[in-house]
Amino acid sequence: MISKRHFLRTAVVGVLGAASLAIAGTAMAATPAANVVVAQEAVPAKAGITAEPSVSSVRAWQLFRVTGGTTGLKAGSKVTLQQKQHGKWVSLPASTSISRNGSYSLGVKLGLKGKNDLRIVSGTTASPVFNVTVR
Repeated sequence: MISKRHFLRTAVVGVLGAASLAIAGTAMAATPAANVVVAQEAVPAKAGITAEPSVSSVRAWQLFRVTGGTTGLKAGSKVTLQQKQHGKWVSLPASTSISRNGSYSLGVKLGLKGKNDLRIVSGTTASPVFNVTVR
């Protein structure tokens, strides 16, 4: 048998529960989810360098050009020519700045006869290796 006191206690708990849900629902309606802005970070483009020599073979100390483009590198950054010598990459005194559109053009003279492995670098980013033979 249910006492009058137990019945009233159950009714009060039910009313308080319903009131809590109503207040929570009103609070949720006051802050619509449509106004929530999710910040998205811009993913920087992966840095890359291309390089293309104007010739594949030259005489010693003959001027040729290396041209190419960059992605993900800041305009005005320096690109430098490197040559593989005795298994190590050595920076040569040939460098230029990247233009606003990401391209560069570099005049080069090589004196080390034979097949030269070369690449263009800017910081830790390097182009694929290309070859120029000096006769």
